[in-house]
Amino acid sequence: MTPRLDLRAGDALVVVDVQNDFLPGGSLPVAHGDEVVEPLNRTIAEFERARLPIVATRDWHPADHVSFRTRGGPWPSHCVPGTHGAEYAPGLALPSSAVIVSKDTTPDQDTYSGFEGGDLDERLRELRARRLFVGGLATDYCVLHTVKDALARGYQVVVLRDAVRAVDMHPGDGTRALAEMGRLGAKLV
Repeated sequence: MTPRLDLRAGDALVVVDVQNDFLPGGSLPVAHGDEVVEPLNRTIAEFERARLPIVATRDWHPADHVSFRTRGGPWPSHCVPGTHGAEYAPGLALPSSAVIVSKDTTPDQDTYSGFEGGDLDERLRELRARRLFVGGLATDYCVLHTVKDALARGYQVVVLRDAVRAVDMHPGDGTRALAEMGRLGAKLV
């Protein structure tokens, strides 16, 4: 069992892209990506008990998105609104109060960070968040870039190691991403 987090006013949980297309069987699966659901649910429950905000990002790509192979991008089609793949993972216990941030919603914008392709920063500022607890998919892409951008914007960041999984296009990418986040100032717990 994971020890309880030391939560306080100004904390927010950011759940990054835990969508069906990134789970085993999805169009862009992260190995063991489904394993993030249970630790995220524990953390969601802690944030709900503490009455602290929960924000969930999601890829929300148009069918002709620039990142798709059909347009010369590196990825198969994924997370297109209205498809099963774009839905959040079954069993992910996001409360109805969770703030949903859609990113990469235009055909020619390709980002990995929730800060670049959506209104995450604005929403977090409205919530008066100062310290972000981050988990989700994938460690070496959207989690890494979201954490880097959060740190660059002055947030304190805590990465939930048991609630992230990597694509590992190159063996060790996930480990290197965690090390980079730590070097940049994120706390890894």
